[in-house]
Amino acid sequence: MSLGIVFLSEVLGTGMLTLLGCGVVANVALRGTKGNAGGFLMVTWGWGIAVFSGVFIAAKSGAHLNPAVTLGLLLNGKEEYAPGVRVDAASTLTYFGGELVGAFLGAVVCWLAYKQHFDHEEDPANKLATFSTGPAIRSTGWNVVTEVIGTFVLVIVILSFGGTPSGLGPLAVALLVVGIGVSLGGPTGYAINPARDLGPRIAHAVLPIRGKGSSNWAYSWVPIVGPLVGGGLAGLVARVTPDIFAAVAS
Repeated sequence: MSLGIVFLSEVLGTGMLTLLGCGVVANVALRGTKGNAGGFLMVTWGWGIAVFSGVFIAAKSGAHLNPAVTLGLLLNGKEEYAPGVRVDAASTLTYFGGELVGAFLGAVVCWLAYKQHFDHEEDPANKLATFSTGPAIRSTGWNVVTEVIGTFVLVIVILSFGGTPSGLGPLAVALLVVGIGVSLGGPTGYAINPARDLGPRIAHAVLPIRGKGSSNWAYSWVPIVGPLVGGGLAGLVARVTPDIFAAVAS
């Protein structure tokens, strides 16, 4: 499989992920929508369905959709990211690039879908929340710890699922994301994906959103570093405990 196909697959899959994921937050957070004030449980299920959809679309490339997953597979010592895609510097950067571009584009399309509601929303915080995560209690060190733990759970369980999606694979990942959200999502909003947060945050910064306020770049490194550390740790743990996580496809 060419790296061009890998890139396009990850762009489309991650784009669908952020379109539907940011979309459910917009539906809950923005003024005057049909789902306004639908609550955190609605958001977690919406993100689960977003992951489900993105995994199906990007199945050809292995549906990483997340640099933390890519890094976890790299540090786990796999020879291929997906059938026919060798693990090397070029393929790793291709996955990272596709994930980030897709996340940005999905957020842009979400803004288009909710354009009028963004215009009518008065609170800049609600607009930013549609695009990116933020902590319930601002404590940088503990916010990083929460993201490390949540992403570790995501990647270690995905590694136990095996290789590229088949059968119940996409549904299993979707339910895992819902589970992480309702269990560990309270402190930080569970980014658990650097591209999911950074791509939409860039979109928030560059789009002509009326009264949008700050993109909160001071916090932006937390949902990047935390998930990468958590995903990397999961890959290493699975590598040194092969008898437990032997289901990972090579």
